[in-house]
Amino acid sequence: MNTSGTDTPGTDTAGTAGIQLLRPAGLVSSPAFSHVAVVPPGATTIYVGGQNSVDADGSLVGGDDVAAQSVRAVENVGTALAAAGATFADVIQWTVLFVDGVDLTAAYGAIAPLLASDEPPLVVGARVAGLGVPGALIEVSAIAAVLR
Repeated sequence: MNTSGTDTPGTDTAGTAGIQLLRPAGLVSSPAFSHVAVVPPGATTIYVGGQNSVDADGSLVGGDDVAAQSVRAVENVGTALAAAGATFADVIQWTVLFVDGVDLTAAYGAIAPLLASDEPPLVVGARVAGLGVPGALIEVSAIAAVLR
């Protein structure tokens, strides 16, 4: 994303053609996420529902390897975004559900290279007791915004 708009004092901003991701002063600073997304009128918002580590037939991919499952779930989000004319660079928020007890370091380490950005989107994460797909360890959804 390219930096645009006017910076608020003490705020890091970034955006693509008016879409801004903010990291306000006074909130924890992290290279992994921003705190606020500002989407201007006229942008197309794309919602990608929860994606698990499944193939086109619905079969679980990755077995009990949370890193492998994480990569496949994110790749599935990428496929969904492409169908709507968007990419990972257009994502303004990720939601990640992970089964209690999984190795988050392994999961994040596996997907971080796919999602690396100087202006990271918002991130919501939650531990859950289980997911709808038997054997799934992670579920990833996204919200993207594109000015067309």
